[in-house]
Amino acid sequence: MMQATGHEGQPERVRALALAARAAGRQLAGLSGPARAALLRDVAAALAEPGERERLLDANARDVAAAKAAAAAGELDPARLKRLGLDANKLDSVADGLGQLAAMPELLGQARLRRELDDGLVLEQVPCPLGLVGVVFEARPDAAPQIGGLCLKSGNAALLKGGSEARESNRALVDLMQRALQRHGVGPAAITLLEQREDITAMLALDDVLDLVIARGGHEFVRHVQRSTRIAVMGHAEGVCHLFLHASAEPAMAATIAVDAKCGYPAACNAIEALLWEDGAEPALAACVTALKGRGVELRGCDRTRARHPELVAATEADWGHEYGALVLAIRHVDGEADALAHIDRYGSKHTEAIVAADAAAAERFLAAVDAADVFWNASTRFADGYRFGLGAEVGISTGKLHARGPVGAEGLLTYRWLLRGHGQVASDYGPDKRRFTHRKLEP
Repeated sequence: MMQATGHEGQPERVRALALAARAAGRQLAGLSGPARAALLRDVAAALAEPGERERLLDANARDVAAAKAAAAAGELDPARLKRLGLDANKLDSVADGLGQLAAMPELLGQARLRRELDDGLVLEQVPCPLGLVGVVFEARPDAAPQIGGLCLKSGNAALLKGGSEARESNRALVDLMQRALQRHGVGPAAITLLEQREDITAMLALDDVLDLVIARGGHEFVRHVQRSTRIAVMGHAEGVCHLFLHASAEPAMAATIAVDAKCGYPAACNAIEALLWEDGAEPALAACVTALKGRGVELRGCDRTRARHPELVAATEADWGHEYGALVLAIRHVDGEADALAHIDRYGSKHTEAIVAADAAAAERFLAAVDAADVFWNASTRFADGYRFGLGAEVGISTGKLHARGPVGAEGLLTYRWLLRGHGQVASDYGPDKRRFTHRKLEP
């Protein structure tokens, strides 16, 4: 397996791996759409093959055992431990996502725009791979085949740097993908695993080789990556997501959504960390409190909330804007829609925000006003996911505003080129009192 090991000559070693990955990426991008689809189906089939699956789960079991010992010693936080486990359901989901990717229309070389500039002079805007993508991701080992699959679909090579707590799992998953690449005539270096902490620093220095860095982790880590490189960085930071109960919220619906958004997977970045309610939403609030307490959620309330539900723990300023990643939820009363929007703007992470409301006009105002990558009405924040969006998978959820936003699928790993085909035309023949452009729209 192509990977970086050891510490001696680390920058030179990582550069060599990056250059090999970039060369293999050109082979991958050169495959036809059907050939890359076949490669994706091959990886999906391998994930479902009993022998391969046993090997993957054994590797993951070793990681989990070591992580449990680290957590018991206070060296690993519980949220990262929860994200670490692999099971049959997760592998089935990843395999299904890869199948979705294989079945999607081809992205490369398919003109998005065709325009006649003049007779016999035709311009096209054509998607193409970014080239080489470096991805630093969290404990979740299922991220490796998801990211790898998106790179296979989009024709990009990838340097993957997972967390050390998932080292055995990531090795096994990357090895599986590399063997599939070899079977399809592509250099295995197209998906390369970096393992040492020092590899991150070495990778971030490769602004002449890498085209994009995707950083998945906490706010401070993402900011550190952005400050440490001249390479463009797409940040997947923390998910401080809110659920706002409008006065018109239907109580049973609100409770169902709140439980799913908090309890479905508390460690996920799309789980809610705060519940906001306004005057008139007291029945919906009561339904949520009852349902959440029944699921073992520790609820922390502001003074107005505790006036109605005195059994709740008192919330402090530190609870607003905090990502628990656990069965803990902060609840705050707000003075109407404007106050809810102000709270979200101050404490949210621009990831995913949701409103429960029967009032369509209020909901549409919320959807239009909230500055976040994903904004939902009467739906759980847990839908903020590349697989659930039908993207097949995601390399992360971008909370920035440039290039891609929200769950980033294969299209988020593409750029484009302008292709112009002519018959000897020269620009100096066009302009005032000269030949005029036709600028006629053509079908792609």
